[in-house]
Amino acid sequence: MLLLKLLLVPGFLALVTLAGRRWGPSVAGWLAGLPVVAGPILYFLSLELGIEFGARAATASLAAILSAFAFSVTYGRVCRQRGWLGALLIGLCAWFVAAQLLVRLPLSLPLSVALAGAALLAAPRLLPRAVAVVAVRAAPGWDLWLRMAAGAALTVAVTGLAAGIGPAWSGVLSVFPVLSLVLSVSSHRAYGPEFVLALLRAMATGMWSFGAFCLALALALPRLDLVAAFATALATTLAVQWLTRSAGGGGTRPAPPVRRPDAS
Repeated sequence: MLLLKLLLVPGFLALVTLAGRRWGPSVAGWLAGLPVVAGPILYFLSLELGIEFGARAATASLAAILSAFAFSVTYGRVCRQRGWLGALLIGLCAWFVAAQLLVRLPLSLPLSVALAGAALLAAPRLLPRAVAVVAVRAAPGWDLWLRMAAGAALTVAVTGLAAGIGPAWSGVLSVFPVLSLVLSVSSHRAYGPEFVLALLRAMATGMWSFGAFCLALALALPRLDLVAAFATALATTLAVQWLTRSAGGGGTRPAPPVRRPDAS
């Protein structure tokens, strides 16, 4: 499990980072909607604590799309006026408030579907549109390694807490915005707020596939064995991800970012 945490999320962060540099923030954000963090967490929770626990955690994870978007929307709305640190702190406060509200609700599957659906529909309307994506010169090599190390550290911390705090908090913490946090902060520092806004708007589209994963898993776990349930959820995720490829930037080749002559 530890090896998976240390390899999977950092590896996926590297993939998303390189996709962003090659094809722009729209493709990177769209890819970031895949359940690369929550999927393994929910699998091991189900394996170690039982199918019922896993199904309840998947239901909570579906609702936790709301708290994940609380971070993303808040970061996006303040990143033009504040530096990355201010936007990060305010965004984390928004996530914490939303998470606290979620774990106090009786999170049935219909309620989780309603909360996730409302968040998925509202987020693109609440996020400002990027005016022009301006990139600095090529990022130094250590930037990619720093992103990967931050992703590994956050994933180990979140999963270390998840197993001992019940299915509601486990599900909510499995959707802690590890990818959006690391990608937003590092992109903000390297490329500026407009790049971050394009990234977050594409991530809002990509999260439809994550919602499909959680819903399919919550429905399948009580009815199928563990491997079949996760295979069904993964197949559903990939189908929805394919359907959203054009809206998320996956179906078109975006124009390259405009380069800023002074990268300092």
